[in-house]
Amino acid sequence: MTNTSALKNVVKDVSENKEHKEGAFTKRVESQTAKVPSIGYLGLAVGSMVLSAGLVIFAERKEYANFVGLWAPAFMLLGIYNKLVKLEGGSDSTDKKSAA
Repeated sequence: MTNTSALKNVVKDVSENKEHKEGAFTKRVESQTAKVPSIGYLGLAVGSMVLSAGLVIFAERKEYANFVGLWAPAFMLLGIYNKLVKLEGGSDSTDKKSAA
């Protein structure tokens, strides 16, 4: 129970911190990832799984299949980040809220 209350306090502290601003690099990354549709990241993840399966069947070295298969979680994570940036409005969302 104490872990839950500590987590609630951390979330409350973070949500009250209106002074937090992202760096220039983060803004550039967010602006570039927001240009890619979310289905693109899903397609890359599924494509890497299909390519990995093909490499398991047809390649002589199975290590390549493992290597390519490990790309899928990274693409899915990028897709989730992309979706969160789009939902939250990027790093400018705190600026918009504080201006209102």
